[in-house]
Amino acid sequence: MDNRDAIGSWLSGPRAAAEDAGVEFGYRGQQLGLPEEGPGSIARPGRRFGALAVDWALCLLIAYGLITHGYDQATGNWALLVFLLLHVLTVGTIGFTPGKRLFGLRVVALDTGRPNPLRAALRSVLLCVAIPALIWDRDGRGLHDRLARTVEVRI
Repeated sequence: MDNRDAIGSWLSGPRAAAEDAGVEFGYRGQQLGLPEEGPGSIARPGRRFGALAVDWALCLLIAYGLITHGYDQATGNWALLVFLLLHVLTVGTIGFTPGKRLFGLRVVALDTGRPNPLRAALRSVLLCVAIPALIWDRDGRGLHDRLARTVEVRI
């Protein structure tokens, strides 16, 4: 083995090294029984971030206009509370937020297909903490989705 190959495998991470050794990982969502493309497949990160940005902007607008009346220092805190309530109420009842609907996404429970309000509350609290949402598994699900046993799919 050339030194450049060893350094390259170290830089590209364990997944690339395992794939070079012949390990087959499959596509995202294969372990969960989801299709590779189209409706029901795992949502891609770009759509998820876009939906998150729309939801956050909506919550900031609500907090700025209705709650703090332009008081800038408290707007972010109130927006986080509005964000939490928005996610608990909408994901727990219809399975998506306005941003998720705009980007064609839906949150589903792995076993029942529809997230109940307790799962939505757990998922939303962990999403507001932000660290669990930044830790992903090989299917692209955040830790908040894994702990709530949910997955975000395309509609």
